[in-house]
Amino acid sequence: MGELTDPGGGLVSSTVGAITRLIREQDLMPGDRLPSEATLSRDLQVSRTVVREAFRSLAAMRIIELATGKRATVAPIDHGAMSLIIEHGVHTDQISIQQIYDVRRTIETRIVTLASLRRSDDEARIIREEAEAMRASIATPEELMRHDLAFHMALARASKNPVFALIVGAFQGITSQTWPIGWRSRTSAEGREAMIANHEKIAEAVADGDPERAVAAMSQHFDESVRALISAGLT
Repeated sequence: MGELTDPGGGLVSSTVGAITRLIREQDLMPGDRLPSEATLSRDLQVSRTVVREAFRSLAAMRIIELATGKRATVAPIDHGAMSLIIEHGVHTDQISIQQIYDVRRTIETRIVTLASLRRSDDEARIIREEAEAMRASIATPEELMRHDLAFHMALARASKNPVFALIVGAFQGITSQTWPIGWRSRTSAEGREAMIANHEKIAEAVADGDPERAVAAMSQHFDESVRALISAGLT
């Protein structure tokens, strides 16, 4: 069939568009099932192979979820696709590490402002506990990094803006690759102590509902992080 040899993939692309429109028009929510391949093939007047390829594309973008023997369902928002794009950009020299940190600084200073104003008591507790866990694991860098990433994600969630959580999550893949380099470049006990202390200052400011202190501490954190990465030769 001609549709299966279309070199531009036009039928698959148009089918992807039709399925995303169907999700919007039918107000399908995360977990809701999509029509079957056979139904979509009939309604969209394309082969089941085209529908299957469209499903695979949508699953790769984390718009739908596929499971063997089950109907496709609408997926909850996920940072996976954005994370892959960022990592690809860095590894192919289209995005620099300093550019990543410039964007992170801009976003995360806004995040701590909102978190200071909007966080619940439970969220303030979680943020503080992650900072405490960072100090407790200072001798175990892998564990320390895990709590550091969780600390920043907890702040993003406390901002009450799911877009911020999505973006912070998308950056965590590349951050987990650069974090050990930055940590090793902090060769003095004072430098490592300052890194932990900055997170504690952010946690305290957020818990106190003080956005100015939170922003100042976050800015200091990024100043020191960028200096550590530059010292390690990452640009």
